[in-house]
Amino acid sequence: MFFATTAPASLRRHAYSPAGRSLERFLEETQLASRQKSCAVAQDEKSYTLTFDVPGIAKDQLNIGIEGCIVRIETKEGAARQYKQAYELPQDIDAASSEAKLENGVLTLKLGKQAPVSRVTALTIN
Repeated sequence: MFFATTAPASLRRHAYSPAGRSLERFLEETQLASRQKSCAVAQDEKSYTLTFDVPGIAKDQLNIGIEGCIVRIETKEGAARQYKQAYELPQDIDAASSEAKLENGVLTLKLGKQAPVSRVTALTIN
């Protein structure tokens, strides 16, 4: 016995498109997980230390940006390998006391913690 579909080709394509999107989502999540594994985070009372594996990338090919408690790392155009990631830390970062070092394909960021500022105002009782 032979069965043939009577649905138009465009309708059949839409039936399989969610599976394609699921595969794309799976692959993106897998790549994201592998990138996150290449980062090690340590902290002490004054700083965070983040270590990344970035083989084949020179220090002039990297951009590191700090905005509040978010660190953004990305490669410039023309780099041998593309890398773009953002990390949110629990406390704001003091950019003045932070430093970055790239040695043998390992990027080490030592990010100083910003001391929290108290915004308490005393009220007088009448």
